[in-house]
Amino acid sequence: MAAWENNEEIRLFQEYLRIPSVHPNIDYEPCVAFIKKQAEALELPVKLYYPVNPKNPIVVITWTGLQPELPSIVLNSHMDVVPVFAENWTHPPFGAEIDDEGRIFARGSQDMKCVGMQYLAAIRALKNEGKQFKRTIHIMFSPDEEKGGALGMEKFVPSKDFADLNVGFALDEGIASPNETFDVFYAERSTWRIYFHISGSAGHGSILHKATAGEKLRHIMNKMMDLRDAEIKKLENNDMWTLGDVTTINLTQVRGGVQSNVVPPMVIVGFDIRLAIDVDHVGFENQLNRFCEEAGGGIEIVYEHKKPYVPPTPIDDSNPFWAGFKRSVDSLGLKVRTLVFPAGTDSRYIRMAGIPAIGFSPMNDTPILLHDHDEFIKAETYLKGIEIYKTIIPNVANA
Repeated sequence: MAAWENNEEIRLFQEYLRIPSVHPNIDYEPCVAFIKKQAEALELPVKLYYPVNPKNPIVVITWTGLQPELPSIVLNSHMDVVPVFAENWTHPPFGAEIDDEGRIFARGSQDMKCVGMQYLAAIRALKNEGKQFKRTIHIMFSPDEEKGGALGMEKFVPSKDFADLNVGFALDEGIASPNETFDVFYAERSTWRIYFHISGSAGHGSILHKATAGEKLRHIMNKMMDLRDAEIKKLENNDMWTLGDVTTINLTQVRGGVQSNVVPPMVIVGFDIRLAIDVDHVGFENQLNRFCEEAGGGIEIVYEHKKPYVPPTPIDDSNPFWAGFKRSVDSLGLKVRTLVFPAGTDSRYIRMAGIPAIGFSPMNDTPILLHDHDEFIKAETYLKGIEIYKTIIPNVANA
């Protein structure tokens, strides 16, 4: 019999995966009820916070430490998952079915219901062993992360409720690794989503109007794509760099025009930009403004997102929590890479408050399938992750 067969932790994980907490129009109540049940089984108190509205709760289970006056540890995960296209799945996306290879198929199996349940499984094992730690541990389940966190951690972290938790360090999500290495994330790029609203001469399509929106659009697109090409070359020319080390620029939307023989008075082009942590934000914004002037003016830049620079978490001996984390993975013989996260997580709000945070999902030798069809995690990988957290949590909670 395989180690995962008839395993209670696997059963609980499947139960959580079967809750369709999927965008849009999520009902978090089934997740909340499930988490409350886990807290009751652990004999730990649970509290709900509503930083924005009653439909988007933050659920916190607390294990009080021996020295509760010390800054606490947060083990954060999010309850929400991205939409699915069920017709492209070979298994029901909320069925949590296990195949003959021990693969658990479900939306959220990698991103990131696995991590939240691994926290609880590790805590359960540690409590059963009679362990206690210096620092209080808060196991936190947040909403809205997949939409940017505006209804969750973005508002919760600056609140008095969060301040009262006295957080000193946080663990949050990472990404699966397709090889033997475990990836550990200490920083994130800054997300800018921008739209150039480009005005120009309008009129009949048979006339060569000057300073049209189309001409200006070409200039803007050329400049932005030149920047993109430069970042691609940086990545190609440095074998040690990963996606998180460069700025990514992608054209995402082009809108405008009313019909094919009318030159439009305005076109809009949108870009998703993720600024590398070494980019000067003021200088980059000035560069965008210069592009607009060079194109002939009459262009307004509208920012859908303009996230500020957030200092990375120190990954040296100056950070005792990192020292505890590193000691854990070293003792387990895990091969790790420290990276800048290529996308966005709730960690950025925690780091923004000056609190060190590490992104880590203990999944190696696993294809990266977050947001993809047939998302899965192997049962043996999931169970191994619990054992890894059983080492990490004591070391950071006693830091």
